Amino acid sequence: MERFLAYPLRDIPYVAITLMIAFTFHEFAHAYVAYKFGDLTAKKQGRLTLNPIQHLDPLGTLFIFIAGFGCRPVPVNRFFFKKPRLAGVLVSIAGPLSNFILAVVAFVIWYGFSRAGAASGAAFPTYLRDFLDLFIQLNIVLFVFNLLPFPPLDGYRIIEDLAPNDFRAKMTQYEAYGSLIFLILVITPLDQYTISPILYKIVPSVTDGLNQFFYQLFMQ
Repeated sequence: MERFLAYPLRDIPYVAITLMIAFTFHEFAHAYVAYKFGDLTAKKQGRLTLNPIQHLDPLGTLFIFIAGFGCRPVPVNRFFFKKPRLAGVLVSIAGPLSNFILAVVAFVIWYGFSRAGAASGAAFPTYLRDFLDLFIQLNIVLFVFNLLPFPPLDGYRIIEDLAPNDFRAKMTQYEAYGSLIFLILVITPLDQYTISPILYKIVPSVTDGLNQFFYQLFMQ
């Protein structure tokens, strides 16, 4: 059974908690910023909440454990935005940024415990260390992954909102094909030649950079 899952069975509880928190904050961030710019769509559908039940569905939850991703996107209607281009960019970037912030919070907790343990001689609980390690990694993966410039990811939406109107119209015209190509790249062996190399280079760089920063901040 384990070979059909995206994660080892022993890590499933940590993964479940991490992704529930990560996806909830990600979608809430989209909904909150959209609400602040005048779009009440997510609020009316009950998505302006940190209740994870409102952001996950059975199929999406199943895909989390099989494919490693999956959630129910927050509905956004750019027609209601007071400043459409600025609002569109900020709404799109809010989701990935929330995952980056969660990773930062986890690093603070990690080094807070490490510094307290070094001062008192108390051991860093293994279960907490393992959880925080996975929590940091997955949130940074979500941060980087969602900024990739493929539809329907947030990175694509950012480019779409920044693009000139004529180029944006062409993007919209071919968006369905882009989504299909992206899906093929993610769920087929082509992933190891396309998406994965990007993640394997960028994610460790971001993680190492944060780790060095907080080590210097807390342990020096």
